Amino acid sequence: MLAIGTKAPEFTLPDQNGEMRSLSDYKGQKVILYFYPKDMTSGCTKQACAFSELYPQFREKGAVVLGVSKDSVASHKRFEEKYGLPFVLLSDTERTVIEAYDVWKEKKLYGKVSYGVVRTTYLINEDGVIEKAFDKVKAADNPAQMLEILE
Repeated sequence: MLAIGTKAPEFTLPDQNGEMRSLSDYKGQKVILYFYPKDMTSGCTKQACAFSELYPQFREKGAVVLGVSKDSVASHKRFEEKYGLPFVLLSDTERTVIEAYDVWKEKKLYGKVSYGVVRTTYLINEDGVIEKAFDKVKAADNPAQMLEILE
């Protein structure tokens, strides 16, 4: 996980519509950058839907929500449409941003070791500096936790 107080790594990735988005596009706004393992899975769906439900409140506080996974643009589009997600989903199929933000980790499940995205959320301030960082977040609770931090 990246340290609080450090400059957030700049990136450019395609969103669910294939449009290229950069972190610098959001300068002057708070950015909730959350990394999740996979579209359409139980935990990731709970987290996305909770962010969706609270999205108007995030916008009222001048924050945007950006979700990142290694799923394809097409997968993100299906995920957005199925659940009516109002925020940007970024496709990082090469894992460049996932690795730059230090969320590609060894995971153990039932004794089996593999690598994958550890559910992590960063709060980046208006100047592009990491203000808060949370790893191994609980999917369903994370959006409310992030909103509370913005209060």
